[in-house]
Amino acid sequence: MLKVNNLTKVFRTEEIETTALDGVTFEIKDGEFVAIMGPSGCGKSTLLNILGLLDNPSSGTYELLGTEVATLRERERTRFRKGNIGFVFQSFNLIDELNVYENIELPLKFVNMPAAERKQRVADIMHRMAITHRAKHFPNQLSGGQQQRVAIARACVSNPKLILADEPTGNLDTKNGREVMKLLQELNAEGTTIVMVTHSQRDAACAQRTIDLLDGRIVSDIGANL
Repeated sequence: MLKVNNLTKVFRTEEIETTALDGVTFEIKDGEFVAIMGPSGCGKSTLLNILGLLDNPSSGTYELLGTEVATLRERERTRFRKGNIGFVFQSFNLIDELNVYENIELPLKFVNMPAAERKQRVADIMHRMAITHRAKHFPNQLSGGQQQRVAIARACVSNPKLILADEPTGNLDTKNGREVMKLLQELNAEGTTIVMVTHSQRDAACAQRTIDLLDGRIVSDIGANL
């Protein structure tokens, strides 16, 4: 499913050079649920952004679904990302001017899916996420838990091979956080590969495997042989 080899990411300004990732190497198999943990500034979100094709490594290789994606041109990267990756952001990242239905439908419009199929896909995922009754509501009319359900629905509606989640419960209370983790576990049980960045030991316990980062390097990989 996913292979990274010697990934390095260096951020440079005129006066400062910061190494966010330093020779990161690991593989993730189809259907795994992997949590990436570590203190703030360890490189977790940088790694997730590279895995999601939202950023480029400074060096190293990244293979996803048999394709070396680090070297793809920008248009090819965008097409590949939209076709294979769903991203769940900590801040929900919903579009305020679009209602729940329209936010969820957006990825399907990007890939030019026919209207009838879009309608069915959106209806099915809203039902699953228990937000059908909120279809015409806008993000500012929703609770934090409901907004995260919409964000997960949007990430899942195109049936991606890989879901990346950045602190998916970070802005939620305990009850809503548990419900969101249950949804991610259900998706994983159906075969979706999930990589999640989290500070929460409770959330990490929902994963099959935990990769710990420190100063841009992997310091442990628990469950890698499962």
